[in-house]
Amino acid sequence: MSANQAKTLRPLSLRHPVKPAFGAHTALALSISAALCSPLAMAQEEETFELDTLQIEERTIDTNPYAEPGAPYKAKYSGDKRKVKPLAETPQTITVLTQTQIKDSGKDDLKEILAAQPGLTLGTGENGNAFGDRYIIRGHEARSDVFVDGLRDPGMTTRESFALEQVEITKGPSSTFAGRGSTGGAVNGVTKQASTEYSFNEIEGGVGTDDYRRATLDSNVALTDDIAVRLNLLHAYREIPDRGPADRERNGIALAGAWQATDKLDFKADYYYLDAKDTPDLGSYVDRATGKPNDDVPVYLQRGDFLESDVETFTFRVGYDFTTDLRLENAMRYGTTENGYVVTGARGNTDLITGTPTIGLSTHQGWQEVDYFANITNLYWDKELAGKLNQFVFSTEYSKHDVLNGDYNTSNGATPNCVLPGRGGRTSPGYCIIDPNGNLVPNLRDFLQRSDERGASSSDYSIETVSVSLMDTIDLTDKWILAAGVRADHFEYTNDIFDDGDVTRYEYSDTLWNGHLGLTYKINEYANVYATYSTAVEINGGESDVGGNCGYGGICGSPDTITQSEPEKSTNYEIGTKWNVFDEKLLLTAAAFHITKDDVMESVGDDYETIGTYNTGKNRVHGVEVSAAGNLTENLSTVFGATVMNAKVLESYEEANEGGTLAQFADKSMYLQLRYQLTPALAVGTAATYRSEVYTGQPDSAASDLGVPSYTVYDAFATYDFTDNLSARLNVVNLTDEDYYFAAYRSGSFAYIGDRRNARVTLAYEF
Repeated sequence: MSANQAKTLRPLSLRHPVKPAFGAHTALALSISAALCSPLAMAQEEETFELDTLQIEERTIDTNPYAEPGAPYKAKYSGDKRKVKPLAETPQTITVLTQTQIKDSGKDDLKEILAAQPGLTLGTGENGNAFGDRYIIRGHEARSDVFVDGLRDPGMTTRESFALEQVEITKGPSSTFAGRGSTGGAVNGVTKQASTEYSFNEIEGGVGTDDYRRATLDSNVALTDDIAVRLNLLHAYREIPDRGPADRERNGIALAGAWQATDKLDFKADYYYLDAKDTPDLGSYVDRATGKPNDDVPVYLQRGDFLESDVETFTFRVGYDFTTDLRLENAMRYGTTENGYVVTGARGNTDLITGTPTIGLSTHQGWQEVDYFANITNLYWDKELAGKLNQFVFSTEYSKHDVLNGDYNTSNGATPNCVLPGRGGRTSPGYCIIDPNGNLVPNLRDFLQRSDERGASSSDYSIETVSVSLMDTIDLTDKWILAAGVRADHFEYTNDIFDDGDVTRYEYSDTLWNGHLGLTYKINEYANVYATYSTAVEINGGESDVGGNCGYGGICGSPDTITQSEPEKSTNYEIGTKWNVFDEKLLLTAAAFHITKDDVMESVGDDYETIGTYNTGKNRVHGVEVSAAGNLTENLSTVFGATVMNAKVLESYEEANEGGTLAQFADKSMYLQLRYQLTPALAVGTAATYRSEVYTGQPDSAASDLGVPSYTVYDAFATYDFTDNLSARLNVVNLTDEDYYFAAYRSGSFAYIGDRRNARVTLAYEF
């Protein structure tokens, strides 16, 4: 038994389809005959008693109940129970990253994990908006399409992986499951929950280059046969490689409890808290003369720069089994998020006094308070109708998200040392870190002598939504499976914009309809082909962090004409195939897809005002995605994905945009991670991430001629089990010390730099 494994065994369920946890090695299954178990059967030879086979499997510290036993990189089920079939039989592209794969990769923040995945890019925000994580899936904005255990996780915030069993990335419009938005897809984090079926404790501690340190505790205690608690703790700190003193610190706690009150009634509750403190570096900028990022920008962050995020949530769940085929579940969550930042940006410029090239500094700031409540009820009903098995899911959901945005009042104590061009041909005094002789100014970190204090709010956003949905998965024959669903979301929207004591209110309501239809043909027990159709709808002003700015998903139009806009509508057609091979330890998938987005809101003129055009845009993204996850051999595991896409602006208010590709979009991307078990104790692995060039601009708009180049980054890792209880892992990230950039702001500034080479060693001890 490796150092990943706990010392307890658990019987598999004899009543329900088994959703076992996976192990670092092949699970142990024991068949116990009725004759050995029953003296009565031996005594009464004339009567035969046939008992169900009892299977016992080894549990591991990686206690993910949705994963494939013996295949540490392969998930078998989605953590969203509304997807009632195994992933291999679900007619949709869903990438699932297991806890073991994430740990081996050496990535911790969700942003780092997702940035490596094919079909995804990282986005930038208006005015250098530094609020948390921003994702673009298959060319479409997804920063508000992040979920935790199936409930939307609103607000722009930093997200960590220490409390996650797995991360699921659903590709393509999926509003039947996710509600409004989810044009390109959605991200769902599946959290670690308490279980009465095992007990374990694991401590991990890591140190590395760039003052890296990370300590975690994962402890599950079965207090009784019916009650269990689970505790996860986190402390992590590191400087940004080659960009110190820029740094990141994370402190978190996740506490979960479970109580099986009766055979039919169960309760679960969990609490999550994360305190993220960054001293951020906005990176480089795109040189307009060359069209490429400047690779030689000094670390210019100022003393007092910060990006902070505090996340706190409470979740309560109750489930009741009316029968073995009818189950009711309710989940209720209340959460708050506080975000704030004051950061420094750099941009290539020309000093108008001397006429020499220089780099000018700028200040970017904002704060946000998020308060949200959600309640979802799901009724699962398996029923045979007309000789066909139907797996119904009836759902109702209520949510209320309130977001207060504001500004910091900042001032610079230093005297400007240059004159820079501004908007509309204006000029203004500036702060330049390169003098006319090409030298760096002294005392760069204290150059601006900036002070700040929290100011008044600038917008008060609120959206209240009531949803109902019905889904059914029907086994038409032993070969054909039909999956269908419909959902209605009724919302009430208000957004108050504050400007020098004046308040402008945007207010409207509507009902959104979405659906999906998928048909699967099973070639045999292990392979299938499928075709699916799905939709998504997003509202005018759906993004909460941009106040009255029409760009980046903010509100378009004036208060008295807001109801004239139609929701943005997306449709997706996908055909694919899935092969569950090598004793179901490896899942191979391939899919071709076509996404069209109609009635796109477009910002025109001065994007810092609430102006724009209603429903004048249209774009499409089509492509092919292939993937593999699981065991290639008994000793070789992999997770692989590659995507080739093409985006095109079909219609636009600005005719010159038509025919262009989308901004913040990579048409080719690939990720490969391999792990080879050299000996029973030693495993080695490597990973490669490729991303083609990405051009700047707003999401859903035509790309500019500025961008960041393609890149390939290689990582390496190794694990060693000293004993059954003690193991070590070595990670080297960016093995070749590649210079690369994730994305850039539409003007070319804020070219976000990827981490340079760094290494860390982690010890794990079980007790």
